[in-house]
Amino acid sequence: MVNRESMADQLQTATFGGGCFWCLDPLFSNLVGVEDVTVGYAGGDKSAPTYEQVCSGRTGHAEVVQVTFDPERIDYRTLLEIFFSVHDPTTLNRQGADVGPQYRSIILTHNLEQEQVAHAVIDELTIKEIWPNPIVTEVKPLQAFYPAEDYHQDYFEKNPGQGYCQIVISPKVTKFRKSFADRLKQA
Repeated sequence: MVNRESMADQLQTATFGGGCFWCLDPLFSNLVGVEDVTVGYAGGDKSAPTYEQVCSGRTGHAEVVQVTFDPERIDYRTLLEIFFSVHDPTTLNRQGADVGPQYRSIILTHNLEQEQVAHAVIDELTIKEIWPNPIVTEVKPLQAFYPAEDYHQDYFEKNPGQGYCQIVISPKVTKFRKSFADRLKQA
């Protein structure tokens, strides 16, 4: 029998931004060891921003996913490695056709250990020269996280026929499932 209280005590949180949060949500949600993913806004200075305010590019916030995970089943370093594999960390304020500071590559750390691991992974990737341009991912401590409006939560799952979902997200999910088949939850 699993003691839910002790399990909740061991869960940790990671916060990443790498373009549209609709794209990141279905990727992290399907990983073994990930208990919950909430899309929202972080990294800026406006309290309780709305989607429209964040889209203006003037709040300083990025669209992010907050990932609650069990470090006994998937560790923070692995989440970072997956994060870097599913977006382009070398484009400033842009992911594909999504342009603006709200789409920047950002890691918002929850403690000093996460900050150190994030910098170590970036250093390792830089040495490997995976991308022709330098990594521009911002790393900074999380000050506040604001969950996005309800209609943004699980957007891809709820709207698979929507144009953006079919054209942008679905191919990304398909590629992700092939690349990380051994890390996915069983349906």
